[in-house]
Amino acid sequence: MSVIDIHRAHSLDKEHAREAAETLAKDLSKQFDVNYQWEGDLLKFKRSGVKGQLDISENDLHIRLELGLMLRPFKSRIEQEIHSQLDQIIQA
Repeated sequence: MSVIDIHRAHSLDKEHAREAAETLAKDLSKQFDVNYQWEGDLLKFKRSGVKGQLDISENDLHIRLELGLMLRPFKSRIEQEIHSQLDQIIQA
């Protein structure tokens, strides 16, 4: 199994951090057909071949995805897209 593990510092209040996470989740859902749901401040992602979560803390977003065999070739593309989205939504 291949893992994507990203920490991104932020200075957003909790409400805006959650909105940023929701924006990221919607975009990843569209691009990679990933389902997601909130469990408190934890956003869980799942689809065939991938599962993970985004955890919101006071000053950090932590994304951890586990990619199955079929999605390993797309690891760098997925990771690049997450970084790109985080750059946009945290700066917004």
